[in-house]
Amino acid sequence: MAINKAAKAVLKALSFPDFDLKVSRKLANMKAVDPLKLLYKTIDYQVYNGDYEVPMRIYIPDEHVKAGKNMERNTFPVLLFFHGGGFVTESVDTYNKVCWNLANSTNHVVVSVDYRLAPEHRFPIGIEDCYAAAKAIFQERTILNVDPDRITIIGDSAGGNITAVLCQMARDRGDFTPKRQILIYPCTDSDYSEHSIHPSVMENGTDYLLTRKDMEEYMDLYKSCDEDLENPYLAPLKAKDLSHLPKTLLITAQYDPLRDEGEAYGKRLIEAGNDVEMHRIDDALHGFFALSTKYFHVKDTLEYINSFLSEVWEDVSIQEDKMEEAGECC
Repeated sequence: MAINKAAKAVLKALSFPDFDLKVSRKLANMKAVDPLKLLYKTIDYQVYNGDYEVPMRIYIPDEHVKAGKNMERNTFPVLLFFHGGGFVTESVDTYNKVCWNLANSTNHVVVSVDYRLAPEHRFPIGIEDCYAAAKAIFQERTILNVDPDRITIIGDSAGGNITAVLCQMARDRGDFTPKRQILIYPCTDSDYSEHSIHPSVMENGTDYLLTRKDMEEYMDLYKSCDEDLENPYLAPLKAKDLSHLPKTLLITAQYDPLRDEGEAYGKRLIEAGNDVEMHRIDDALHGFFALSTKYFHVKDTLEYINSFLSEVWEDVSIQEDKMEEAGECC
């Protein structure tokens, strides 16, 4: 169902022409007030990036709790999650509900990383926090006890950017090898001026909540210098080589200024020989994944995610059967 005139008028009124970081952070932090969060099964944990402790929150799905398993006997696969917020807002706390819903909708243990934000901590500090967290999890230096092949990296918006960048970094550095990535309306480029090569930047860049000017501000606050805007670890679409990257699920939203750059990244991944599945969610706005799981756009996206993750569960079933057989033999 298309967005009607009344809804468009409301969206236009809410699409602020001027970006204010303090106001944006206050609005984002309101989402941390969640009366249900005491019911979530979580563990707060941390890993090190140099001398800095990177906070993480582990969300344990209800099925895991019902099975009576502790994390030392974890057989559930893991979603390593990076939140959005333009690299300058949001946190593990503001994404509590998103990650809890994701854990229970997919029966995955979800690990959300509280990476440092710009402008206090500019590029590449945040991405290096995320890389350190991923490296620790893939190299089994945490309490998760998970087979690296059962780890899927996922993020939305700026978190989608981080996911794409992290997978490129892992390929380039050789510390670990992600098998799957899920990019939800990712930021993959760095030019949000009137001269952007992506039509959706102008088509959807004024009246659909996230604006072109917001993206310009985010990039200005995130970069350490102008040269960073050409760095593929900031703008993954600028990478010359996109070969040997993980199997990818890429979700875009119809009325999103980031739509075309996300889809351009998916097409380049395909051209480079990667296994890619892409879906555009009709009538959806940037940020829709943070809505309730009852919202039909979120439902559709979770169906795509669960279909994409089905191979993980096939592998889990095989491994559990082998463990049971080994137990009977003993």
